[in-house]
Amino acid sequence: MFATTASAASAGAASSGGSFLVFIPYLLLIPVFYFLVLRPQQMKAKAHRAALDAVKKGDSVVTAGGVVGKVTKVEERFVEVEVAPSVKVRVVKAMLAEVTQPGTAKPAND
Repeated sequence: MFATTASAASAGAASSGGSFLVFIPYLLLIPVFYFLVLRPQQMKAKAHRAALDAVKKGDSVVTAGGVVGKVTKVEERFVEVEVAPSVKVRVVKAMLAEVTQPGTAKPAND
């Protein structure tokens, strides 16, 4: 009777050590997830923030709503965008999706 109790105790200890081994693959996934998902996303957000801070008069912009225009005035939080001749729209700077410098656009194939 004592032998069965001792073997049951040792089997329980072995299974608890084995349960820790189950978590090792999950712990290894954390750095992979960081380098493949989080870090590129942070770098892209940082580059977008830098582009928004560098917006100046004359730049071509695309808003988050898809409106394309040319910057005519830059304030701290707002940007005035000319979408057509003599049609100006005031846009929140954070809502600019894309900023391109004048003259960097690819020429059209006419």
